[in-house]
Amino acid sequence: MNPLKKLASQTAIYGISSVFGRFLNYLLVPLLTYSFAPAEYGVIAEFYAYMGFLAVVLMFGLETGYFRFRAGSEWSENSVYSTVLRVVIVVNGLFLLLIYLQREPLADLLRHADHANYVWWSAAILALDSIGAIAFARLRAENRAAQFATIKLIEIGINVGLTIFFISVCRHAFETNSDSLFATLWNSSIGVGFVFIANLIASLLKLVLLIPQLRIAFFSTFDTVLFRRLLRYSLPMVVIGFAGIINEMLDRAALKYLLPFDDATNMAQLGIYSACYKLSILMALFIQAFRYAAEPFFFNYAKQQDARQIYALVLNWFVICCVFLFLLVTLYIDVFQYFVGATYREGMHVVPVLLFASLLLGIYVNLSIWYKLTDRTLLGAGVSLIGAVITVLLLFWWVPIYGYQGAAWAHLICYGTMVMLSYLLGRHYYPVPYQLWRIVGYMAFAVALYLCNQWLIQIAPWSFVFTATGLLTLFVFTVFIADGLPLLRQSRQH
Repeated sequence: MNPLKKLASQTAIYGISSVFGRFLNYLLVPLLTYSFAPAEYGVIAEFYAYMGFLAVVLMFGLETGYFRFRAGSEWSENSVYSTVLRVVIVVNGLFLLLIYLQREPLADLLRHADHANYVWWSAAILALDSIGAIAFARLRAENRAAQFATIKLIEIGINVGLTIFFISVCRHAFETNSDSLFATLWNSSIGVGFVFIANLIASLLKLVLLIPQLRIAFFSTFDTVLFRRLLRYSLPMVVIGFAGIINEMLDRAALKYLLPFDDATNMAQLGIYSACYKLSILMALFIQAFRYAAEPFFFNYAKQQDARQIYALVLNWFVICCVFLFLLVTLYIDVFQYFVGATYREGMHVVPVLLFASLLLGIYVNLSIWYKLTDRTLLGAGVSLIGAVITVLLLFWWVPIYGYQGAAWAHLICYGTMVMLSYLLGRHYYPVPYQLWRIVGYMAFAVALYLCNQWLIQIAPWSFVFTATGLLTLFVFTVFIADGLPLLRQSRQH
């Protein structure tokens, strides 16, 4: 099978679970933003930002380490899997115990003294998801994308369904008939905490579905030599992942401390920014689906003669897809804005910046193969750390002055810098013939079309649907002529 077609098909299957499935989760944004004030919604964004940081630490970078050592011949696949899974189970078990014992002091520290349960529920979600991630990694490595997608969809369906049930059905019952059965399930003091409860139940049921994958680990021995090798390879991945989370989520964790207003206003601003951030989720979900398929693909295909040419072609089409998503959201922003409540729409101006930043992040994901395939994870960690330093400095500098708009631009500058550094290092350690000018050309073309659309709707605001459709069609036609036809001719020749 053509390697590009194989990667595309795997991405499509993973996309069913991550893009379509998370899109269902994305549809919760209207429910939450129409049901809760910005300050309440900001609590959800804040805790999920904390969870993003801790998820990296609790995984120890072992997911990538599993793919790396599984592809070798020194240890059996079962031995690698068993060693990785046992480490993750022990680490997360200890973490869960520690958080349970210290949940109240931690809640005080985070200025949520009345909601210590938020801390405990978040920790439990983290632990369950970390263990499940290794089982999912095995499914990905074995190309069992359909099973992966099925379990993911069940998890997301339960999460979305329970969130709607608690916040819409039970809350409505409580407000209209407090004596009804559903009303008794609603507790106004928990409030947005029902989002965490729904997630926790879904994560627990997901782990039950993964029991066949988890049981396999206990039929193989724990290899201490392999464990040391795994740590040497994987620990720099923790630095890379932690730096990546700083770049991706520090803004939502730090906004309430950096904004120059009172706590209530800061939480409201955090809620507005986080809701608008959700409008860039289509790009993020596509990148996530691609990453699920691409990581094992890059490792497995590395020994082929045409590997570098295929990697270049992959990046070219990846950028085309991301540019299309950028234009889809930004050109029809007047439609997408209704996914959030009216009180949140004042932040819509940051959406194009966040989308373009996500596009650059996706390019970095592609370029990062140079340190993964050459075992130079320490150098890769250095690039991520530089990005993290840029993020921290710009957040502390720009957020007090420009508010959450400064946070959006910090994302863009950070990822742009990381792309340039990774490209230059990749040229030295693992040269790939990327079509640089074509990639840059598509990105510049997207910005030009977006600016053109902004100018046209100022002249005739009523015609935004026609202008957006025309400009998006122009982009698709350009791609078809420049890249689509040559690829079709090449496929016919083979």
